[in-house]
Amino acid sequence: MNHAVHPASEADIRAAPPADHGQTHPIGVYLKVWAYLFVLSTLSYLVDFFQVQGVARWVLIITFMLLKAGLILAIFMHMAWERMALVYAILVPPLALGTLVFLMWIEADYTFWTRIIFLGGAG
Repeated sequence: MNHAVHPASEADIRAAPPADHGQTHPIGVYLKVWAYLFVLSTLSYLVDFFQVQGVARWVLIITFMLLKAGLILAIFMHMAWERMALVYAILVPPLALGTLVFLMWIEADYTFWTRIIFLGGAG
């Protein structure tokens, strides 16, 4: 008995739904995010233009930087449409590393002031 597979007819090929090769998003989403990035960059430059100084300067610049990075990551790197497991796999390690660096910074500051207080500035 011959069990050869017969090629699909032309009618079968036309009736089959097109293969899903990935997600497509309207261009408006990308243009809107581009506009947001432009506004955030402008605000960041205005911090320098108005010569904001001290802690306020760094808080503003880092806030604008993180917002821009978040938009780029979410939209242009398509993280907004990925599975949550992949999002966690990509975002959790840098967040954990940042937390550890912050804790080391606190510890270093504590060690520095402990040396100043108890050892009289001897390093």
